[in-house]
Formats: sequence, structure tokens, C-alpha cells
Amino acid sequence: MKLIPSLPVARARFLAVALVGLVLAACASQMEPAKKMIADVEAAITAAGADAQQYVPDQVAAVNQKLADLKSAFDKQDYKTVLAGAPALLNEAKGLADAAAAKKKDVLEALGAQWTALAAELPQSVSAVESKLAALAKTRKLPAGVTKDGVEAAKSGLAEAKGAWDEAKTAFGAGNVQAALDKAKGVKAKLDEAAAKLGIAAAKPAA
Repeated sequence: MKLIPSLPVARARFLAVALVGLVLAACASQMEPAKKMIADVEAAITAAGADAQQYVPDQVAAVNQKLADLKSAFDKQDYKTVLAGAPALLNEAKGLADAAAAKKKDVLEALGAQWTALAAELPQSVSAVESKLAALAKTRKLPAGVTKDGVEAAKSGLAEAKGAWDEAKTAFGAGNVQAALDKAKGVKAKLDEAAAKLGIAAAKPAA
């Protein structure tokens, strides 16, 4: 004989099914907003661009780690956690661009100061080496510590330095401050070497 569930049992089963339905509906309603928030964070990180990676890499790494945690929660269908944490993370991600711009400004100002010092120093160093070579060309006997090979090496180094200095100025004019500064430092090294071979004081270090 088939037993008919008592009313309380049937009602309990109905309520359980209804509760499951409500939970699933709630999850479904949270999934799309959670998905959108994650996408918004990703878009903000992308918008920060390469400057953020270069100038504030630690901040980018921190944001990416938090994003990975939210994605993990999303995969586990823990949309509540995503919705709770995403707004603050989105603000962090949007702040990357401003943080990178501020850091870049500081870095470029520091590089610019170094460039200004070298731009004032190097032409004087070139003139000093040229003057010494001109003076040595007029003498029959080289001073102590200066050799014929050294003079020839200084001439070659001077020519290379002048060419590299032109390249450095071109790079600076194009806005490639770091490249210009790196090349200018190479120019200084060549001029210092040439000065040493000619027995004159090396150029003063840039401030």
C-alpha cells in the first residue's frame, strides 16, 4: 500500500525546494553584476597602460593579485564576495594611471636635472680636449705621461664622443630623455678617457 506523505512533510519538502529556488535565483541575479565588476577592473588596469607597469609595478602587481582573488571567488560562484570587494579594487585600478603619471613626472624631472648638468659640462669637456690636442700638435716633444698612441686614441675618442653627443641631443629633442641621458653618460666616459690620455683633468662629475 502506497503511503501518502503527511501534510507537514510535504510542506517541508515544498519549502526546501522553494528555498533552493530562491538561492539559485539570488545567485543568478548576482552573477552578471559580479562579472561586470571584474570586467570593469580589468578595463581600468588596461587603461593604465605601460606607464603603470614601468613606474608603479608594485601597485599593479597588488591590484592584479586582488583581481585574481576575485576571479577565484567568481569561479566558486561566491558572487557576494566579488560584489563586496570589487568597488574598492576598481578604485585602486583607476588610481594606477594617476599614480603612474605622478611617478613618471618625478622621474623625468630627476632625469632632466641630470641632463641639464651634462649638457652644460660636456661641451666644455669637448673644448678642453680639442684645445689640448691643438697644443700638442704644435709641440715637438710630448709632455711626460703622454704618448703618441695616447694622443691618437684621444683623437679617436673625441670624434666618437662628438658623434654620440649629437645623437644624445637628437634623442632628447625627441623626448627620449632616458636614452639621451644614457648616451650622454657614455659621451662623458669617452671624454674623461681622452682627457686622461692627454694628461689633463677629467671632466667634473655631473651634479
